[in-house]
Amino acid sequence: MLTAPFLLTKYVWPYMKDKRWGRIINISSVHGLRASEFKSAYVSAKNGLMGLTKVAALEGANLGITVNAICPGYVRTPLVDNQIDDQAKTHNISREEVLEKVILKKQAIKKMIEPDEIGEAVLYLCSDAAKSVTGTSLTIDCGWTAQ
Repeated sequence: MLTAPFLLTKYVWPYMKDKRWGRIINISSVHGLRASEFKSAYVSAKNGLMGLTKVAALEGANLGITVNAICPGYVRTPLVDNQIDDQAKTHNISREEVLEKVILKKQAIKKMIEPDEIGEAVLYLCSDAAKSVTGTSLTIDCGWTAQ
């Protein structure tokens, strides 16, 4: 969660520097901005990714390279779907109760984020409309961090 983005940045950097243009978009998490119990390794990695994003943005600013992070809440993926099943078994509750009482509890909008919503954010950050956006996070969390 941190090593791969670091290495990818390291290896694409010289090419972007030579072209004087580049876009790096790290996929972090709402857990890069907020902590949750029982997620120390995940939260630590995502906070590290946020730091990498900011440092790379500063270093790339005069090279035409922008670096940003997307921080989603729970996205409808097979990984999250498996987590729902695991939580249901662990707590002996239904999938619906896991969604309501665990997964979506901290979100103002009670829905899973769709993968295409993340893709659209990536397209925006790669576009000319975002040429002055660097070193920041685009939070797509259904209002989780509004609390």
